[in-house]
Amino acid sequence: MSKGMAIKDAIKAWEDKHQKVAAEATVVKLFMSQPLIVKMDASLATLAKVELPCLRILSLGRNNIKKIEGLDAVADTLEELWVSYNQIEKLNGVECCKKLKILYASNNKIKAWDGVTPAQALPVLEDLLLVGNPIEEKCTADGNWVQEVSKKFPVLKKLDGRMIIREDAMGDDEEKAE
Repeated sequence: MSKGMAIKDAIKAWEDKHQKVAAEATVVKLFMSQPLIVKMDASLATLAKVELPCLRILSLGRNNIKKIEGLDAVADTLEELWVSYNQIEKLNGVECCKKLKILYASNNKIKAWDGVTPAQALPVLEDLLLVGNPIEEKCTADGNWVQEVSKKFPVLKKLDGRMIIREDAMGDDEEKAE
């Protein structure tokens, strides 16, 4: 098995395959790259015509990424980040993306709450996918997964594909009905 590559290498491989300069292309798809992408880096900023200033969705799932980095180039516009099925232990690096609404990070290696903490800095995060991480498996076995995540992410509406129903919200509705 090959050891993988950084995004800059994936861009170079894309250029070789398509016989185009990536910086001049309007669409560059790097999913399911072979070898797998193992390192995020600032090379996304070199894709000038891909309209990074307008990039809303970034999908880097099913690679071998261990660390989230290099998102500064898309931090002002990114609304969805898909990094499921990687080797990520901590969500460090996402906190710069203040418009991020959806974060799919299932089936990674997040073992403890400190691995999830950086995502708490996302003010509009409403959909979080963490199923298949060791922390989710442990907390689900303890029976308090949804409650713990709900406390830590008060604006979250959806967790692991399911709507979050908050008791305090139900109480407010009941008061309004009376």
